[in-house]
Amino acid sequence: METKPLKFVLINPTSPLWRVESNQKPVNHNVFRFSMLPSLYVTAAMPPHVSCKIVDEDVEPIDFDTDADIIGVSFMTYNAPRAYEIGDIFRAKGKTVIFGGYHPTFMPEEAIQHADSICIGEAEYNVPRIIKDFQYGGLKKFYISELVDLAELPQLDRKLLKDNAYVTANAMQATRGCIHHCAFCSVAAFNRYKIRTRPVNQVIDELKTLGKHVLFMDDNIILNKEYAKELFEAMIPLNKRWYSQCGIGMAADDQLLELAARSGCRGLFIGFESLSEQTLEAYHKHTNRKKDYKEIVRKIHHAGVSICSGFLFGSDQDGPDVFENTLDFLMEVNMDALQSTRLTPFPGTPLFEEYDKDNRIIDKDWSHYDFFHVVHQPKLMDIKTLDRGTAWVQKQFYSYPNISRRVARAFSYLSAETIFKAMLPLNLGWRFKLSNYGAFELGKNFQPAH
Repeated sequence: METKPLKFVLINPTSPLWRVESNQKPVNHNVFRFSMLPSLYVTAAMPPHVSCKIVDEDVEPIDFDTDADIIGVSFMTYNAPRAYEIGDIFRAKGKTVIFGGYHPTFMPEEAIQHADSICIGEAEYNVPRIIKDFQYGGLKKFYISELVDLAELPQLDRKLLKDNAYVTANAMQATRGCIHHCAFCSVAAFNRYKIRTRPVNQVIDELKTLGKHVLFMDDNIILNKEYAKELFEAMIPLNKRWYSQCGIGMAADDQLLELAARSGCRGLFIGFESLSEQTLEAYHKHTNRKKDYKEIVRKIHHAGVSICSGFLFGSDQDGPDVFENTLDFLMEVNMDALQSTRLTPFPGTPLFEEYDKDNRIIDKDWSHYDFFHVVHQPKLMDIKTLDRGTAWVQKQFYSYPNISRRVARAFSYLSAETIFKAMLPLNLGWRFKLSNYGAFELGKNFQPAH
């Protein structure tokens, strides 16, 4: 039987704040638009007779009159209401709608109310099964994937992305997953608390096809340290400049840090999460406990690597003094960039289960699960204090005088290339994003203790 050609459109919904309507230019700063790597892997897993298009609402509007045979929608929790709206519209037009991503994986019974089928877990193994069943009239409601062997990852077609719409199209993965059980993290749960590595020779081969500046979209690129060392050593001759995320363990192994720097590492996102030992214990963030954060930052800076730190506010151990204490630390160590967020208990995490059981989740409007709303009841401060205190830290950290001061100090440990290509754009990007979310205005309403 001849296989009939199919058309597949994969949609990535976004917030109304950033959504592109017809004939409108993108409004979200491209430093926060990554290269859609998960979507590229979905399309790469399609059988040859399926033609694909990726639609990112950050970049272009949805064509609800498309002639596509199948509509895919990939989304995280905060985009779930928009995804459900999109699914309902297309299904009313007689289209087959398939959901995938973090939120449908953790809330499949909810998601199936707005779709014909749910891809649970990773897409690469599920996609061929879904397409085959669709063509033969036997589409199932749920497809649960085993973990993908990274040696079998398909080759990506980056031409599916809009030119210059993203901070870089040169994004890739060397590893997936995490073995840690941090209470707030859905990434590890999605990957079933396992770490997988891709053969180093495959990573190097892909790197050779990419430009000078590369983004590794790994959850923790150094989690398997021996693998990381082998990878970094193999990367040195390529003369790349790369950025990724990892744990604070990068500073605990001198050889690892040296190899990372020599291989071209110029920036890392690191989840510090909190200065409080009690909070780290409550989060089960054991890798960060009893560590000298100041010395960690100093060592990584000394290697010529910039740091974007992640801090969460709103744990059961956080009082109103947490904001000023954290800001003081960030300014003292000259943290290069900051992602500071309100603690958010995402579905699929132990934190969600705990707070839901205790009736401490006060808001289940999924669109508010964007780190810019308080959705749970803190123990040691009221909701307004958490909301305004987080905004105050953001306002202070990303004020123009503090950005200028930070950049000036960074010249003592970062190259001019790293400052002007990474650190400064990230600071200005965060300032743009936070001001659009109203953080600077909200931060005016918080009075620190001193």
